[in-house]
Amino acid sequence: MAASLSSVGSGERRDESTLSPSMPPLVRQSFAHGLGEWLRRHQRMIQTTQWGVVLVYLVLVAVPAFLPLPDRTAHVWNNLTVFAQFAFWGLWWPFVLLSMVLVGRTWCGVFCPEGALTEAVSRVGLGLSVPRWIKWKGWPFVAFVCTTVYGQMLSIYQYPMPVLLILGGSTAGAMAVGALYGRNKRVWCRYLCPVNGVFGLLAKLAPVHFKVDQDAWADSQKNGDAGIRALNCAPLVPIRTMRGAADCHMCGRCSDFRGAVSYSLRSPAEEIVDVAGQTAKPWETMLIVFGLMGVAVGAFHWTASPWYVDMKEAVATWLIDHSILWPLQIEPPWWILTHYPDLNDSMTLLDGAVLLFYIFATALVLGGAISLCLAVGTLCLGGWSSARFHHLAQSLVPMAGCGVFLGLSATTVTLLKAEGITIASLSLLRGGLLLGAFLWVVWLAFAISGRETGHIIRRMGATLALAGAAGVGVASWVVMFWIW
Repeated sequence: MAASLSSVGSGERRDESTLSPSMPPLVRQSFAHGLGEWLRRHQRMIQTTQWGVVLVYLVLVAVPAFLPLPDRTAHVWNNLTVFAQFAFWGLWWPFVLLSMVLVGRTWCGVFCPEGALTEAVSRVGLGLSVPRWIKWKGWPFVAFVCTTVYGQMLSIYQYPMPVLLILGGSTAGAMAVGALYGRNKRVWCRYLCPVNGVFGLLAKLAPVHFKVDQDAWADSQKNGDAGIRALNCAPLVPIRTMRGAADCHMCGRCSDFRGAVSYSLRSPAEEIVDVAGQTAKPWETMLIVFGLMGVAVGAFHWTASPWYVDMKEAVATWLIDHSILWPLQIEPPWWILTHYPDLNDSMTLLDGAVLLFYIFATALVLGGAISLCLAVGTLCLGGWSSARFHHLAQSLVPMAGCGVFLGLSATTVTLLKAEGITIASLSLLRGGLLLGAFLWVVWLAFAISGRETGHIIRRMGATLALAGAAGVGVASWVVMFWIW
C-alpha cells in the first residue's frame, strides 16, 4: 500500500490540467464529472459542513445523557432527549445506510463527524506507522457484531446513556487512533470503524463512483511528476488501482487527478459482478451472511419475538424448580445490562443470557441455512471453489442491506407512532422493498454465474440456490412484520 500511496505523491507538482491526454470532452461536460469537480473545488466548504455536523452530533450524543429521562408527555418538538432519539435512530442511521446505495460513501467523505475528527487530530498527532494488528481483515465483522449486540444489551434505541457510551466511545476511539497513527489520514475509518464494512458493502451497489482511467494515468506519468498537485487520500485508498466504490469516501479530492480520475455513472451490478470476484474476502462473506443477515436480524427480532419470551420463561421455571434464584435477582448496572428501575425496565442476568443466546442462535440458524444455499450454488457451477463461494455471497448484499434498513426503519415507525403519525400502506412499502431486494439478488446471482459458466442449466441451478438464500432473508422479516 505504501508504494500505491507514494504514487499519488505529496511534493511539488504541476497542475494536472496541463497533462496530455486530458479527459474526453464528453466526460468533462457530463453532469457526473462536473459534480466531482465541484466537490474538489469546494473542499473548504465541505470541511465547514463537517464541523457543523460534528457540533450537532456532539450535542445530540452528549447533552441528553445528562438530562432527566423524558416522561410520557415528552415529544420530539419539546424534549431534546426524544429529539435526539428520533434524529439518530429514526432518521440518521436508516437514511445514511440508504445513501450508501444511492451515492456511495458520500456520507463518509462529506459529512461524517468521526471521519472529520480523526483526520483533524491526525494532523497534529504522533504520525506513527499503522501497526499490523489494526490492519487485521476481521475488524469490520467483529466490530459490527460487538457494537450491535452490546447496543441491544443496553437498550441503545431507548436511552441516552448507552448512546453516549457506545457512539461517544466510538468517537473517542477514532480520535485516539488519529492522535497516534497516520498523518492527515483516517486510519480509524479505514480499519476500525464499526460500520466501515457495512458501508463498504452497500457502496458496491451505488450507481456512481470515481473511475480511474489506467491508460490516462500511465500516459501522464510519462511526462513526470513535477508540478502535479499534491493529493491526500485520507482513507488510504490506493487510487491508481482503485476499481470500485467500497473503500472510496467520495470526497472529491482526487477528481481529475492526472486527468485520469472522474466521478462517473455505472451499472449497480458492475462492482459486485465484475470486481468483487477478483479477490476472495472471507470476512466480507462473514459480515454478509452471519453479521447483517444473522446477528442484525436477531438484534431486531428479540423485542418482538414470542420465542424469546417462551425461552426465558422456560429457563426461569427450571431455575426456580431447582432453587437457583440468583440469575433472576441480580440486575447489573446500566453499562452492562439495561437498568432503569424507576421506569420498571431492568434486565437480570437471566434476561441478558437469554438475549445473547437468542441473537447468536438466530445468527447460526439463518447464517447456516444461507451458507448451505451458497454451497449448493457453488457446486452447481462446476465443483467446489472457495473463491466462487465468496463471489456468490456478494450477490446477497441487496438483501442484507434491505434487512438492516427495515430493522432500523421499524424504530422510525415506532417513534412516529408515538407522535401520532402513521405511515400509509406501510406493509405494502415493506413488501415492495423485500421483493425488490430479492429480485436484485437473483439478477446479481445470474450475472455472477454467467462469469463462471456458459452452461444455462448450471447458471439456473446456482441462481435458484441464491434465490433460496435470499428467501431465507425474506422469511426472517416476514416473520417479524406479518406473523408476530
